[in-house]
Amino acid sequence: MTDIDLVVAGAGGGLAGALRAAELGLTVVVVESSEHFRRGNNTSMSTAMFPGAGSRWQAEQGVDDSPDRFVADIEAKTKGRADARLARTLAEVSAPLVEWLADSVELPLDLVTDFNYPGHSVTRCHSVPGRHGSSVIDHLARRARAHPNIDLLVPAKLTNVATGGDGAVRAAVVQYPDGTEEEIPTRAVLLATNGFGADRDLVRRHLPEIADVLYQGSDQSLGDALRIGGGLGAATGYLDAYQGHGAVAAGAGTLVGWATIIHGAIMVDLEGRRFGDETRGYSEYAAELAARPGATGWIVLDETIFHQCEPFKDFRDTVESGVLVWADDADGLAKATGLPAGALAAELETAAAVARGERADGHGRANWERPLAAPYAAVRVVPALFHTQGGLIVNEDAAVVDHDDRPIPGLYAAGGAAAGISGHGADGYLPGNGLLPAFGLAYLAAGDVARRRAAPGPSER
Repeated sequence: MTDIDLVVAGAGGGLAGALRAAELGLTVVVVESSEHFRRGNNTSMSTAMFPGAGSRWQAEQGVDDSPDRFVADIEAKTKGRADARLARTLAEVSAPLVEWLADSVELPLDLVTDFNYPGHSVTRCHSVPGRHGSSVIDHLARRARAHPNIDLLVPAKLTNVATGGDGAVRAAVVQYPDGTEEEIPTRAVLLATNGFGADRDLVRRHLPEIADVLYQGSDQSLGDALRIGGGLGAATGYLDAYQGHGAVAAGAGTLVGWATIIHGAIMVDLEGRRFGDETRGYSEYAAELAARPGATGWIVLDETIFHQCEPFKDFRDTVESGVLVWADDADGLAKATGLPAGALAAELETAAAVARGERADGHGRANWERPLAAPYAAVRVVPALFHTQGGLIVNEDAAVVDHDDRPIPGLYAAGGAAAGISGHGADGYLPGNGLLPAFGLAYLAAGDVARRRAAPGPSER
């Protein structure tokens, strides 16, 4: 292969970067290690939520939002520990990104207005019909395969990035299933290989609190970007950050979804008791649930919430799996779940009183749409690790930098390959802040490669 402007490793958000680069006139090769990427990567397993601060959909709905407000929400959620430069960069690109995805890529996005995720002060998440990432990947893959400027190498794995004497990228080293390797000459490589959630040793080293829970992400998230970038002198950061989830249905492996909680559901442990403010966020609830007896619990909802959550494909999949149980009253629910009847009934009664405004919640929960009402439904849930949020440090162009904050010429990172904007641990994660760095940084990287191709620097001539 010759005259390749950009090699993209990873066909999740990397496909968006490839499409943006091709739109700007660049020739692109996408290298993807899994032939099942349309169902097996983290984008495809997401709820397809794209934050867009100041989008035209928000304007149409009268939602007052801006990058400044988004940055303030990120700072509040992370307690001021997020990468400030990257938070500002992604907040500012978020609205242009969702509008580009809709207008140029023709992704059928709309503003989610029926509920608001924890940490977002206004409704700013945009999604597709069905609210599931599989339709996003299917759409992007079709567009990429049809574009004359994009070649997809699937399955093939990026194993290294070769540089010249000046330290600039000169080739991508690709390995095929038969073990043969090829050097693809290029001046730019975008690492969109996700994080290290599938490498249990790395997870135990950096995320010990969540190391023993279910991993619900791509089996190709093996820390390739850390290895490749580290070999080129890249700086890394926030390796203790991750997105967990406290609502994976036991016995089905499907995502129940935190919309149940936002609409008024509660979570109890095996003793039939609530153990925190569920609305703080589903990411931090993974570790909190993991610390409960048996590392499991139950989400209790009602018929109204059931119907409110039906727009989510994940929730419908959970229902179809048969793991929900129903009961006409608290006593019947205790029998159906095996939970202590007295404790469960008392918890339901207390939660209803709090939701009616008759008393304050002992756990500090302030957000209740309405009290739960019989008949009740419940589903047993287990905690999960979805993806890591630490990685290579990038600048405002998504360029990977070294320990002195100098860009490594031609090397870019996006999504889990890059350090994100969730600060440290799990409690800084804002819904949508996995897809935003994946797609936003890929979008920015494509733009920077195009600008440098038009006006090359000394190392690129």
